[in-house]
Amino acid sequence: MTVPETGTAETDKPDRAVVRDALGVGVAVGLSGFAFGVTSAGGGLSVLQTCALSLLVFTGASQFALVGALAAGGNPFTAAAGAFFLGVRNAFYGLRLSQLLALPRALRPFAAHWVIDETTAVALAQPSRRAVRLGFTVTGATLYVLWNLTTLLGALGAEAIGDTDAWGLDAAGPAVFLALLAPMLTTGTERAVAALAVVLGLGLLPVLPAGVPVLVAALAAPAVLWARGRRAGDAGREGER
Repeated sequence: MTVPETGTAETDKPDRAVVRDALGVGVAVGLSGFAFGVTSAGGGLSVLQTCALSLLVFTGASQFALVGALAAGGNPFTAAAGAFFLGVRNAFYGLRLSQLLALPRALRPFAAHWVIDETTAVALAQPSRRAVRLGFTVTGATLYVLWNLTTLLGALGAEAIGDTDAWGLDAAGPAVFLALLAPMLTTGTERAVAALAVVLGLGLLPVLPAGVPVLVAALAAPAVLWARGRRAGDAGREGER
């Protein structure tokens, strides 16, 4: 996908349409920061620690994985490793977005902090470089502000209501994560990886320390890709016969 410097008659997209789409994604996902704030504070982290995670980490799946493992009694290093592996995908997003955005070198470190699933999805959907930059910026700014604001509100709310388990709010984080993940599983390979990861994670949960099943579940992707590659190789050899 090559993004032109300026739009043409076929590729022009009104700024208003780009902003509308970006705001829709930013607001919808940003409000789920409340669930993270509740989950984190309910899992034992302070309001300050919870807010620092959203300000400095700013990748929802990794944040939920980290606080979930800590709340379950996992080792902090194991919990951090699980969160790290979930966040690695953002580095690959950044490789593609660096070409599409073509930002000045001085702005790249700041833009890198906003490279997440939602900003990438909005940026990749745009037909021109101007639209890519606008979509990325509006999505990132909206999501960052709302995510951090609702994180604070959720953490304060968790302290006010006391035991979040009694309200069932401990399930809010996983529910939001699954809601964000499900629409992204568009191919058979992605669904197979997700299914195997669930089986590994849940199956090993009773026998391994908290946080470790998440690391083992990461093996689902190479396992499925290896199986598909072997099947394709076998099919090729059968065809040659």
